[in-house]
Formats: sequence, C-alpha cells, structure tokens
Amino acid sequence: MRWSTFIIIALAIGAVLFGTMRWFGNEYYFFAGYVVLQYVVLATAWNILGGYAGYVNFGSAAFFAAGAYSTIALYKIVPLPIPVLIVVGGLVSGLIGFATGYLTLRLRGVFFAIATLALAVVLQTLIINWDFVGGSRGAYILRPNEIVILGSYIQYLFLMMLLLAIVAVSAARLIERSWLGYGLAAIRDDEFAAEASGVPTLRMKLIATTVSGAFMGMAGAPFPYIISFVDPASTFNLAYAVNAIAMPMIGGTTTWIGPVIGAILLGVIQQVATVTISSAVNLLIVGLVLVAFVIIAPNGIVGLFQSWFGRRVR
Repeated sequence: MRWSTFIIIALAIGAVLFGTMRWFGNEYYFFAGYVVLQYVVLATAWNILGGYAGYVNFGSAAFFAAGAYSTIALYKIVPLPIPVLIVVGGLVSGLIGFATGYLTLRLRGVFFAIATLALAVVLQTLIINWDFVGGSRGAYILRPNEIVILGSYIQYLFLMMLLLAIVAVSAARLIERSWLGYGLAAIRDDEFAAEASGVPTLRMKLIATTVSGAFMGMAGAPFPYIISFVDPASTFNLAYAVNAIAMPMIGGTTTWIGPVIGAILLGVIQQVATVTISSAVNLLIVGLVLVAFVIIAPNGIVGLFQSWFGRRVR
C-alpha cells in the first residue's frame, strides 16, 4: 500500500470515528478517546527508538512533560492556538531528545536505559524548582468552553489528538519502510555487525531519538488544556513511562501497527476500569496483561498473528 493511500484511509477512518462519536453526543467519550489517542502517539513514538532500534527508553514521561510545560510557559507569556503549541512542544522535546541522544547513545543496553531514567529525574527536579511554570505548586490553564464550528472544546482537543495520532503512525510506517528503518533494524539485530558493514549507527540513532522525543512532546503539549491543572506529579506520572513501554510490547515492537493495537487495547481497558472500578488499578492491569503476553505471545499480538497465518502486517 502506498503512503498516500495509507494517509487517505487513515483520514477516512478518523473522520468516521469522529462523526460516530459526535452522533453519540457524550462528552466523556471524547475525553476517554483523547486519552487513548494520546497513548497511541506515545507508544508509536517510543517504538521508533525502542522497537525499531532496540534501545529501551525509560524517560518517556520526561519528553511528555517537556511538551506540557512548554505549553504552560507560552500560556504565561501569550496563549497560542493548539496546533502551534503542538509544534512548539515537538521542537522542545525533539531538541531534548537530540541532546540526550548525543550524550548517551554511545552507551548500550541497560546503561542507556538508566541514562534515560536519570533524564526524567533531572528534568522533574528542574520543573519543581522553576516558579515561572508553577514549580511544585502546579499551574492552572483556563480553557474556553466552546470553539467556533465544533462547539465543544473537548471535541476540538480530541480532533487535534486524532490528527496527531494519524501523523505519528504514518511517520512510523514511513520510517519502517525507509533506509532509516532498515538501518535501525540492523542496529537492533546486531549493532556491532551493522557498524562494521558501514551503517552510520550513531547518526541513525540520533535521528530516531529526536523524532521519538518530538512526538512524545507533541502528545504532551495539549495536556494542560485537557485537565486544566498541571503539576510535576501529573506530567511525570509513572503511568506514561510504563504504558509507553508496555503498549508496544503487547502489540508488537517490530512493526508500526503493534503500538497502535497495544495502545487501543490497553487504553480502552484502562478507561473502562477507571469508570467501573478506579483509576488506581490501571497500572495493575498493565502489569497483569504484560505478564500474560510475555508468557503467551512474547512477540506481541502482531507476532502471534504472523505465527498463526504466516503473513507480515504491511
């Protein structure tokens, strides 16, 4: 399937989804859908580095928070439209990703994972002590109740996240089938052999780290508007780091569709559990599902599908 055809199909599916939810008319569906789509973007972004290249990133929450706090900082100066905030959040987190990659990508395996975890701790400490964005007290954002044409602002935020999810998934699919994707796959399989074969491993890892960080920051940029109050505990929440890793692993890490499947599956289960039981059980659900899939399908749902039908998802 051509990339242009994929985009058209994705936009058509998105339009049907948005129209169906408008028909139901329940605002909570838009809020829950926003959260699920947010995880689609986060899982897809994590997979560009963690799945394609095999470099496990524990700092997802840091990139997400960088996008959220870039919105807070700009709101203090001059409120900007959501699309602009998404772009700015992507630029900020992309630069952080590039700097982190330049400093840490010579590390491999567990050493790189620990370095990304340290990044989250350092950035959280910085935010806690930065009074301009609220520090440890947090900061409020007063979002409009309505917007022209759509009416509901929650629906507008859902639409923005839906478009961002389409862009992120399309970019991941394009990367997977490009020279960059093949190079990252070679790094994942055997980095020393790839380097010996002339693959520019450091440059490719830097690109992957930058793109991955940028999309995580884009996912975090509208976050202050969806919840109205932001503090370090909400943005650096463990749930973002855990879900960003668990969702691709459950769906499958070697292809673009794996994180999408994992994010939709886990995201919907968590939203149902939040309404029927409590949000406190969300991480427990993630842990139980992850353990089950590690035992039953270590290569994720996509890997299980391929083993059953002998076909690669394209």
